[in-house]
Amino acid sequence: LYAANTDAQHLLTLKAPHKILLGRRVTRGLGAGALPQVGEEAAREVEDELKKILADTHICFVTCGLGGGTGTGGSAVIARIAKEMGALTIAVATMPFRGEGKMRLENAEWGLDRLRDAADTVIVIPNDKLLEVVPRLSLNAAFKVADEVLMRSIKGLTEVITRPGLVNLDFNDVKTIMKGAGVAMMGMGESDAPGDERILEAIDQAINSPLLEVDISEANAVLIDVIGGTDMTISEAEKAAEEIQSRVSPNARIIWGAAVDPAMDKTVRVMLVVTGVKSKQILGKPTERRFKGVGEVDLVR
Repeated sequence: LYAANTDAQHLLTLKAPHKILLGRRVTRGLGAGALPQVGEEAAREVEDELKKILADTHICFVTCGLGGGTGTGGSAVIARIAKEMGALTIAVATMPFRGEGKMRLENAEWGLDRLRDAADTVIVIPNDKLLEVVPRLSLNAAFKVADEVLMRSIKGLTEVITRPGLVNLDFNDVKTIMKGAGVAMMGMGESDAPGDERILEAIDQAINSPLLEVDISEANAVLIDVIGGTDMTISEAEKAAEEIQSRVSPNARIIWGAAVDPAMDKTVRVMLVVTGVKSKQILGKPTERRFKGVGEVDLVR
């Protein structure tokens, strides 16, 4: 786990085992000033160091908050290097709250375009949707919820690869779904309803994620991971695959797996990764886009 930032003081507060100061020459440890081009230049400054870190890496998760300078400008540079080094590169990015201002949103959209070009798959978490889920939270608390959602997304994917199951999913299964996949949705659902209702309820929760409105009917591929207690049957896991198949294109590739977790007594959890989705928040790459918040800047030398 590596934490990277242009802000040296912020890096000192983090508990990550490894830290990278981006742009020592460009920003002198003072941050990117909410300028994406500065963040981009700062990441390029440590390109050789990043290549050494990413050597022999099979899968790389790049997490960032879009809208400011470092995450918006630097994340695509890191993702591009990881992909060029041969790693399956999955970006998980948060979009800013409306209250953060128009310029941060425009910066975020600019950064998302670049990140989509650089990574194999981009999973986007729109912070504004959090306001619908937990509207009474303070801004600081809402940011913590966004971080929790981001963490759960990555944890869910890594467990798919590392956890043995009744029907195993492995790295190659994830690679099949997410290599060059573009924009993806990741949803999770959990239910302890009686009988067959629980698997259907968990599927509905996973598909109808309140954090991202998507249309999965034309999805290119779906990865399904079903986890349940010792009472879960193989037919329940198969039911999940059948139910998802009925909601997507007949041509969509579907890969599914199932695992038992004794701690989940009488409960099932479904995780979906759906690629090729359409979303109100992610409309696809524009042919031309220019943002007022993103222009030429003079870098500190």
